[in-house]
Amino acid sequence: MTDGTAEYNAANYRLSLFYDLAKTSVIRMAWAQAQELQPYGCTALALTPGWLRSEMMLDIYGVSEANWRDAIVKQPHFVIAESPRYVGRAVVHLAGDPEVARWSGQSLSSGQLAKVYGFTDLDGSQPDAWRYVPEVQDAGKPADATGYR
Repeated sequence: MTDGTAEYNAANYRLSLFYDLAKTSVIRMAWAQAQELQPYGCTALALTPGWLRSEMMLDIYGVSEANWRDAIVKQPHFVIAESPRYVGRAVVHLAGDPEVARWSGQSLSSGQLAKVYGFTDLDGSQPDAWRYVPEVQDAGKPADATGYR
């Protein structure tokens, strides 16, 4: 489990050398493990949630899962946030996929896998944060999840 996709992390410096290294090294480790485990029929991959509505994030914004959208007033881009269950559903689908080896060595996101496997977040949407972040948030555009949820 990591924070960010290989594509996003390769194109963006993540705040400081050590933070950047921590975020990118998990992805490289998954790739290296995939190389070493392949002869044994094992799959290794990196998986990232998007803007995660973890307990800590909900606490930071003074909201709960029931009223998480109220946090958008403080952080408009929280509009793309996903519940922890969304990435959990990605894990369930990966674990049950008899062809999971097709993903070996890759960096995947919950939003990407939702489109492949057809699962949704608690509200029935399919947030795609790692497409939203560079295209909207990092581009300095106003928060708008239309087409990303």
